[in-house]
Amino acid sequence: MWSAAELHKQWNAAKKQDLALGWWSENSKCVYQEAFRDLDRALRDYVKSTRGRRKGRKLGFPRFKKRGKAKDSFRFSTGAMRCEGRTVTLPRLGTVGTFESTRKLARRLQAGTARILSATVTRTAQRWFVSFTVEVERTVPARHARPGSKVGVDLGVKTLLTGVDDTGVVVEVPGPKPLGAGLRKLRRLSRAHSRTVKGGRNRARAAARLARHHARVANVRADALHQATTVLAARYETVVVEDLNVTGMLANQRLARHVADQGFGTTRRLLTYKTTWNGGRLMVADRWYPSSKTCSACGWRKPSLTLAMRTFTCDACGLVLDRDVNAARNLLDLAASGAESVNACVSPGKTQRAGRGAVIQEPGTTPVGQTGTVTGQPVDA
Repeated sequence: MWSAAELHKQWNAAKKQDLALGWWSENSKCVYQEAFRDLDRALRDYVKSTRGRRKGRKLGFPRFKKRGKAKDSFRFSTGAMRCEGRTVTLPRLGTVGTFESTRKLARRLQAGTARILSATVTRTAQRWFVSFTVEVERTVPARHARPGSKVGVDLGVKTLLTGVDDTGVVVEVPGPKPLGAGLRKLRRLSRAHSRTVKGGRNRARAAARLARHHARVANVRADALHQATTVLAARYETVVVEDLNVTGMLANQRLARHVADQGFGTTRRLLTYKTTWNGGRLMVADRWYPSSKTCSACGWRKPSLTLAMRTFTCDACGLVLDRDVNAARNLLDLAASGAESVNACVSPGKTQRAGRGAVIQEPGTTPVGQTGTVTGQPVDA
């Protein structure tokens, strides 16, 4: 199997012999080097997937990006990469103005508490963005600002999230549902784009309008998720969520759009590192734990509970409660019963089925100077 170094060696030999490749010197060498590294990584993942040594779905052989349909991006890993005020300095491109201020990162670079590892330039909806991969010395507090505080969080399609804390207060964050709110405009822009002639100027303009709408939907969703997760991580030391099968939920044609509009996977990813930054921890309940079907008052389990049934009614004790609030209470009980005894991830293996008890997993963090996923207690950088 070809490695990135071998591919780059062959490229250096070919670019000097083929006159049609005379354009290579107009670009930074990092663009080609990083492309070969991406191909190397994709080939290795493909081989591991075919041999059964990689988790997740089976991967196919790497394919070329389709021109005009793939996301335009390139990455710098060496050279002058700086930022100051509202400007960034990149290799071969020089100093470029930015819409947002970069003073926060510039102060860290000047103080020596951060180091830029790479810069990725992407184009989204006719706008160019630059994102830096930075190694930062972050001080994680030894204790949370509110030690002992806990909250169980249930993600839903009606509300963005529903939580119940250790004082009994119900926290509900209504999601903006930007895709559903802009669905009518999205359909109109899509029809206008499909009616244009391929290769024409009107088609390019229609595609730009459609891309701007998709970008706005993504920005509204990301802003709501960041605000909600930041408040939870700062207010509660222990946050308990469910390990939802998002891939399986997206396979449901009637539910896929609503699940994607809420961003279940992004919510958990944001809570993972934000709880660590605030000195707290995120606890993940087992995927098969029936939080919605179990009565939070007596523990009786309902045989079946469809998604259309928004109210939980207990046949044993007569409890009548909103299903999301009931699920959040059950998740809170998991934090109260296992927060002190569970300090690391469970051992690898198959996911436990319902009826065998709930397993709490605690994701870790990656300290400065290391890469990958670390499980267990957070490490101060």
